[in-house]
Amino acid sequence: MYNIGLPSDLKEMAAIEARRNREKERQSRFFNVRNRVMGVDVEALNNQVKEQKLQEAAERSKEAAYGIYQMQYDLVAQMLEKEQAEQSRGLAKKVQEFREQKQQLKSSYEFDLGNPVQLWNEFPAHLRDSDPYYGPASLQCFSGEDLDRAMCLRMQQEQFKYNLEKQLEEKQQARADEKYADMLSDQLCLAADMRTSQLAKMEEFSRIATMTAMANINKAQAAEGTEWQHYEHQREQKANLTEIQNQITSDLLTENPQAAQHSMVPNRVLPYCWKGMTPEQRVAIRKVQEAQCHEKEAQRQAEQALSAEWDSQTTRITQAALELEEQERKLCAEFQRGLGSFNQQLAKEQKFQQNYLNSVIYTNKPTAHYHLQFNTSSR
Repeated sequence: MYNIGLPSDLKEMAAIEARRNREKERQSRFFNVRNRVMGVDVEALNNQVKEQKLQEAAERSKEAAYGIYQMQYDLVAQMLEKEQAEQSRGLAKKVQEFREQKQQLKSSYEFDLGNPVQLWNEFPAHLRDSDPYYGPASLQCFSGEDLDRAMCLRMQQEQFKYNLEKQLEEKQQARADEKYADMLSDQLCLAADMRTSQLAKMEEFSRIATMTAMANINKAQAAEGTEWQHYEHQREQKANLTEIQNQITSDLLTENPQAAQHSMVPNRVLPYCWKGMTPEQRVAIRKVQEAQCHEKEAQRQAEQALSAEWDSQTTRITQAALELEEQERKLCAEFQRGLGSFNQQLAKEQKFQQNYLNSVIYTNKPTAHYHLQFNTSSR
């Protein structure tokens, strides 16, 4: 049933090629150290799957939001179109009403050329209904018509003349009132100027009187100040003389040694009154200084002896350390000589053993063909 008539060698070649491909895939899996040792990062793959799902969900939500926005925009667009259509209809209606009301045939400029009642309008109108030319059915004067236009115009002219004369009288009266107001203003300004000059004179008199009084007061104060300065100078001179007398007779200039003694502490002196030491005090201080010098010399000699002792001890320690170093150096030299002979013996033994291995044991060395037979199959 499934025999398609292929030669047997082609089938066999196809089978061999398929097995060969499967073997290559198997070898690629087995010989891949990373996958064989570490394996696949399942957690990372799961995270990638989760991220992909989250991304798809976000895209779906975004598309849904876009759909909602699109519906809203469509609704708004429909409302705007409807409103625009209503506005267009309202505008067309207003235009039509304007045409019907303001652009009628009777109000056009060319209506007189084709007016059907033009002949009736050309017939002369009568002045009143009592005209014997017309009958009762020919009434043409109705309520609201002005048959006394000439009389009305004359009365209007008289009224206009009266109003004009009245306005002229009012203007003349206004000019007279303005002149009277200007005169009163000038009089007020003149009175104000006179009052200002009087006040200025009074202020000048007051200023002169004030300056005179201030000058007198200043003179009196100057005289009083001069007298006070003279009194202060005399008092200061007297105080200076008293101070000089006190200083001359005081213990400071007479150099009284008793004045330097402290009243509360006898063994202390007052620095601002002290004039120096007495000869007895100087001798006592020199004796103390000499004793201190002898004591210092004895202390210095003791320190020198101690330092010499330390130096000698340091020298002995250094000599002992040198002797120990010499002994250590000799021991190290002997150890190095023994170690060298031991190493030579070990080298000889190792060389003998290596020769034995190379000549007796390791006689059959592996060739490159031996290493190429490994890792050729996954089985």
